[in-house]
Amino acid sequence: MSFCLIILAAGNSHRFKSNIGKPYQKIAGKSLIEINVNKARKFKQIKKIILVYNKKDSKRAKTLNLRNVKLIIGGKSRQESTFNALKYLVDKKRTSKVLIHDAARPNFSTKLLNSILKNMSDARAVVPKIKVQDAIKQIIDSSKEEYIVSKNRDNLFLTQTPQAFNLKEIYHLHKKNLGKYKDDDISLYMDLNRVKFIEGEKSNFKITEKSDFENLRNIYKSKQSIGIGFDVHRLVPKRKLFLAGLKIKSKLGTLGHSDGDPVLHSVTDAILGACKMGDIGQKFSDKNKKFKNIRSTILLQEVIKQCNAKGYFINNIDVNIITQTPKIKNLKNRMTHSIAKLCKISQDRINIKGKTAEKLGVVGKEKAIACEAICSVIKYD
Repeated sequence: MSFCLIILAAGNSHRFKSNIGKPYQKIAGKSLIEINVNKARKFKQIKKIILVYNKKDSKRAKTLNLRNVKLIIGGKSRQESTFNALKYLVDKKRTSKVLIHDAARPNFSTKLLNSILKNMSDARAVVPKIKVQDAIKQIIDSSKEEYIVSKNRDNLFLTQTPQAFNLKEIYHLHKKNLGKYKDDDISLYMDLNRVKFIEGEKSNFKITEKSDFENLRNIYKSKQSIGIGFDVHRLVPKRKLFLAGLKIKSKLGTLGHSDGDPVLHSVTDAILGACKMGDIGQKFSDKNKKFKNIRSTILLQEVIKQCNAKGYFINNIDVNIITQTPKIKNLKNRMTHSIAKLCKISQDRINIKGKTAEKLGVVGKEKAIACEAICSVIKYD
């Protein structure tokens, strides 16, 4: 089965009370939209992703630079926005199954999404739900008095997204019921035959107010881990000097099995440490000929790919480059840009400092360059 995921981010975020809408709020440098997209990319069954955005957020949506994500302008209501995306899919004949999801629910687990996809093999629709556990009351306002009655919660439940549907069926239900939409897409079904309700997750809550966002931030803080990396390379004649992926003009270069880039080696080790995935020597042994003179940019990109596949994304990186020569001051901006591009994070998540050894030891005598890095990562389950 192949699916298309529709991410709805076209609301006005009135209750959030911020100049920046909910979908573009960031945790660890990633917007809620990007967190949703990154989770979806783990599933080969999801062949296409559509982001439905508010026209007023056009600039923000486009600056996210989401690879292979179709951008569609939303409507005045959730139903109009959903229908715009469904119509695009039907016209293009892209897929037979569709997932509809609110951008404001980024904390669903990959386990839940996997369950939704699997259950669609013999269902018309699959919807996660959770039980109502709090006492339910209703105010009755009669002509004589106002009073409260308790409601039986046994048959009450809350629905969540993502919700999965047969594309043509949900499209025709929307088309037939334009303007009659209630609160989510499953509400359009009068006949629940072969509709599966599966167990949802309490942690898959919707971000409505700022307090919800702070709860989400605290959840991800608890999933943060830190790693340390260190590397040192001897400086020798007739070798190129690479620092942070940049070729630096120098009479001396670093000696190493690869290109000998101590900055990227320490950053790579810090990332691997934070993700509990060993070290650079285990991943790329200097006994293996295929890594002889390989660019460290290639090694770091491979590590980033492996870490992302396990749900880890970089929060920030702090780097100390310890060298007598060359001077780092005029190279910082270029280095920051290079590391940010390799690690797929914004430049404001990276800090680089140049240190000398006060002419002490092999570094101080310009016989070596050392580097240490600290990296924090957050795991989006």
